[in-house]
This record gives sequence, C-alpha cells and structure tokens, in this order.
Amino acid sequence: MLIETWMWAAFTALILGLLALDLFIFHKDAHVVSVREATIWSVVWIALGLAFGLVVWSWLGAGRGGEYFAGYLIEKALSVDNIFVFAMVFAYFAVPGKYQHRVLFWGVVGAIAFRAIFIVAGAELLKQFHWLIYVFGAVLLVTGLKMAFGGETEVHPERNPVLKLVRRFIPITHEYHDQRFFVRHAGKLVATPLFAVLLIVETTDILFALDSIPAIFAVTREPFIVFASNAFAILGLRSLYFVLADMMYRFKYLKVGLGGILVFAGVKMGLSETAYKVDIWLSLGVIGLILISSIAASLVVTRGSTARGKRQGASALS
Repeated sequence: MLIETWMWAAFTALILGLLALDLFIFHKDAHVVSVREATIWSVVWIALGLAFGLVVWSWLGAGRGGEYFAGYLIEKALSVDNIFVFAMVFAYFAVPGKYQHRVLFWGVVGAIAFRAIFIVAGAELLKQFHWLIYVFGAVLLVTGLKMAFGGETEVHPERNPVLKLVRRFIPITHEYHDQRFFVRHAGKLVATPLFAVLLIVETTDILFALDSIPAIFAVTREPFIVFASNAFAILGLRSLYFVLADMMYRFKYLKVGLGGILVFAGVKMGLSETAYKVDIWLSLGVIGLILISSIAASLVVTRGSTARGKRQGASALS
C-alpha cells in the first residue's frame, strides 16, 4: 500500500493535537515534575508509540510495521543519550525544576520540525544520488566506533556558536522571569536565560539527529516511517528525562551499546543493495539485543553505587 497525502496530513494533525494537549491541558502550569508523574507519562507515550506501530502494521503490512518498530527503537535508544546532555545544560544554567518541562516541550517541537526537514532532504538525496547509501553507512560506522570507544566528551554551552551569534543581537538577562523566553526591560525586548537554554537544547538535538536519522534510513527508506518513528520516540523524551536524569550514572555501558547500534546500522546500510541484505526482523532483534545487553550490564556493574560512584559514572557517560 502506498503512503498517501491524507496519511501525512492525518499524522501531522495527530502530533499537533498531542502537543497541544500536553502544553495547554496537562502541563499548563509550571511545576516540578515528579518521578511518579514522569513515569506515568513515559508509559503513556511509549504505549502510544507502540500502538501507532500496530496501526502501521495494519495499514501498510508486517514489513512496514517491522520497519517502524526498528526505527522507533533506534530513535528511542539514541534519545536516551540526549538526556545526560540536557541534565548538564540545565545544571550549567541553574534552570529551576518547574521550568524545565517548558524548555523540553519547545525543544521537542523544534526537534520534530527540524527532523522533518532533514528526513525529506535525506530521502530526496538518496533518491537522486543512490551512492550516498554507502556514504551514510560509512558515517554511521565511524560515528558508532567513536561513540563506543572514544574518550569523554564535554558540553560547553558558553562556546555554542548559535548562542554567541544571538547574544550579538539580543541581550540576555541574568534572571529568570517565570516561564517566559522574552521580556521587556526598560522598553527594550530582551531574552531570558530560559531562551538561551532552549537554543542549546535545540542545537544539541540537531547534532544528535545527524546520527539518528541516517540510522533509521538503514532500516527503511520510506520517509513516512522514518518521520513517524522519530516523532513518537521524541514525544516521550521529556517524560523520560525526568525519570532517568538522576540515575544516568547507572548506564555505564550505554554509549557502547548505542555505538554498536550505529555500527550495525552502518553495516546494514552498506549491505542493503547486495545479496547479503539484512532482514528487517533480524535487524529488530539485533538492535533490541544490543540495547538490552548494554543496559543490563550497566545496571549489574553499577548496582549499589554510592554518591561518589554516581559522579564518576556521570563523568564516564559524558
């Protein structure tokens, strides 16, 4: 079954509707999101993502359904790596807990918009220049190996080029003004630190998207499947952040697992036009096995970690 225009329109309306409900109904007041609340919402978002996968399966067949689930799992796994970076950015700017959801909400809106652009561009490039499959595969291989075996990476918000550029034209206050990104000071429009945080979150996610989107193209070339799996995985990122941010030190081998997933995606993409093409269901099993193994090993090794171990683990993950 072909992807028709009305499917894109219906899916876009669904995503916008879910975002509107989240912002204007369920989280309209600024408050510190508890782990219990975040856990409930994480379950809801994951359930919605899986349910949409069943819809894809019903509409487009088992093959497309498998592609959606593989893409969803890849994006969900890679999005966990974003969480630690977000935690460091929030700590650097001392963002009050009750304002963090607001930043993450608009960060998700921006992430979905930018990813839609990247997905359309990537699909068109692969259509026009078929040999880019091997370029994308090689990039995933190199990125995966660097993620798995590279040294520590650090986040330096003050060096962000976009933030530096914005500061040249828009003054940024030193104080937070509730959940507002802009305020008027002495009759002049100025940005608040919350806007600076949003810029860092958005630009950081764009860098992550450069890994995750090619990885999903390794399991499907259908833009609708790529976008849908991305969108539902990203929608649950905010709630997952509040669940996992304080225990990221437990995921000691997460980067190794994510690196392995990217390497596998690179190999799969390189073999996609050969007789050794990897079946989607085998791909889904390998991705799930790598992810589960890395998480399980991490939880076993860090069991009983102290506060000192927490700091060391966080440093290792970064």
